[in-house]
Amino acid sequence: MSRVLQRSTTLSIAAAIVLIDQLSKAVLSAILVDGRSIPAIPGILSLQLVHNSGAAFSLFSGSTEFLGLLSLLVSLGILVWIGRQRAIPLWQGLATACLLGGTLGNGLDRWRLGYVVDFLALVPINFPIFNGADIAINLAVLCFVLDLWLNRHDGEHG
Repeated sequence: MSRVLQRSTTLSIAAAIVLIDQLSKAVLSAILVDGRSIPAIPGILSLQLVHNSGAAFSLFSGSTEFLGLLSLLVSLGILVWIGRQRAIPLWQGLATACLLGGTLGNGLDRWRLGYVVDFLALVPINFPIFNGADIAINLAVLCFVLDLWLNRHDGEHG
């Protein structure tokens, strides 16, 4: 029998992601209010406050209302899907929880502030500044890929 997540566990993981994301944004917005950059891991990661009115990689810059509506629709769609499941296969459940948590985390910023708070900057490369919700969304993609890969291999041997 494969491992599964219950709806309540999936929703709890998503809620924890939103809580951690929103708390980290609030704390770092207060610390970095003067525009300074603080090395977190010297030579690798620094903390630098940016207000992003777009999506990942500054796509759709200035489209806060559209992206806020998209966040709302995606979140509602995920909640409906979770509500229809009795138990969710482990990697799908983790992916769904991360996607919901990340979407809600950035959506809350857009709805409350009109922009997303980003603060994690990779020092050695010129990469867009990001946040915990962005990490959760990327982890969701990784979990979905893992789920597809594992299910493909199960089908080959079954």
